[in-house]
Amino acid sequence: MISVEEARARILSGLNPVAVETISTAQAWNRVLAAQVVARVTQPPADVSAMDGYAVRAADATQGATLHVIGAAPAGHPFSGQVGTGQAVRLFTGSVMPDGADCVVLQEDATRQGDEVTLREAGGPGQHVRQAGQDFAAGDVVLQPGMRLGARRIGVAAAANHAWLHVHRLPRVAILATGDELALPGDKVGPGGVVSSNSFLLAAFIQACGAVPLVLPVAADRPEAIAAAVAGAAGADLLVTTGGASVGDHDVVQAGLARLGFDLDFWKIAMRPGKPMISGRLGDMKVLGLPGNPVSAAVCAVLFLGPALARLSGLTAAAPAVERALAGAPLPENDRRADHLRATLNRDANGEWVATPFQRQDSGLLTALTRADCLILRAPNAPPLACGEPVDIIRLEGLGV
Repeated sequence: MISVEEARARILSGLNPVAVETISTAQAWNRVLAAQVVARVTQPPADVSAMDGYAVRAADATQGATLHVIGAAPAGHPFSGQVGTGQAVRLFTGSVMPDGADCVVLQEDATRQGDEVTLREAGGPGQHVRQAGQDFAAGDVVLQPGMRLGARRIGVAAAANHAWLHVHRLPRVAILATGDELALPGDKVGPGGVVSSNSFLLAAFIQACGAVPLVLPVAADRPEAIAAAVAGAAGADLLVTTGGASVGDHDVVQAGLARLGFDLDFWKIAMRPGKPMISGRLGDMKVLGLPGNPVSAAVCAVLFLGPALARLSGLTAAAPAVERALAGAPLPENDRRADHLRATLNRDANGEWVATPFQRQDSGLLTALTRADCLILRAPNAPPLACGEPVDIIRLEGLGV
């Protein structure tokens, strides 16, 4: 058995970002940039007012001064003249500052009667003025490749005058559940059968990671059935199987893949849950064979599939973030496998995070997984741990499970 860290490194070593495509900025949410975004304009393009008020010379902006209003400059309609001594121009947020003016007095700090405005507050040079290029200048790099595009970054790209962006296409992930006992939700469940959940869990996880799932029909526990089902994965960047990864007489995923020329990299990881996990290649396609127990599949998705999808998407691929909390219960000595205990997370009276593992850690308990806030990490051969001692955790929130 290999370690979790070695398994993740070996999975990632065989993956590269998928190809690049050009899409509309309006359709770019959650995509990953493949090229720098360089500003094509300066923002703001000129000195502009940050508020509604009056453009004046700072030298004239004394408390109680009365100035002559010589015009107005609504946003998008600059004033063509020049502000001289004792003069003011009415303007609004985003209005271009007229020549000669270097200060904005707020409208609520002035009283206007006809063409005269009296300042109730003094002003100074640059007051309420946004300088040209204050945000960015033409030629500035405003976004870097490898960034996931959320609303703020899309707004910057649009402000930089980009209608189209170069992004990585969405990775395509085929999902193949195996097992004679599996029935789809809503179908009749046969004797000894169970409802298939892993394909749906994994499809949702894959979507949360910004990739496209392709759910294949359930394959029976026969090598020829698995080989036939894998044909539906043509064109996928990654094949994820679930079930049939152990050593029983009916765990035949490797045998089915072998008929198609599967090149096994490793099998079995020193972890719990999730030990019988397969990794290898089928031609140009990476294959991850996850265990059939749903909690095992979910934990393997967090530890391995998530980083793999990040690498394919053009993001920086890394292990899930590890934080510290206090143990909410005593933990026994661990064996030679890294443990990933499902746990709740709450604040104690001192504001410290406390991770309390469920008493039952069976890898078939999906309901416990749905109530879990985090995984408590226990290293191989870790000594016993008393309640209240520090533990490492992985928060599940935001990871797609």
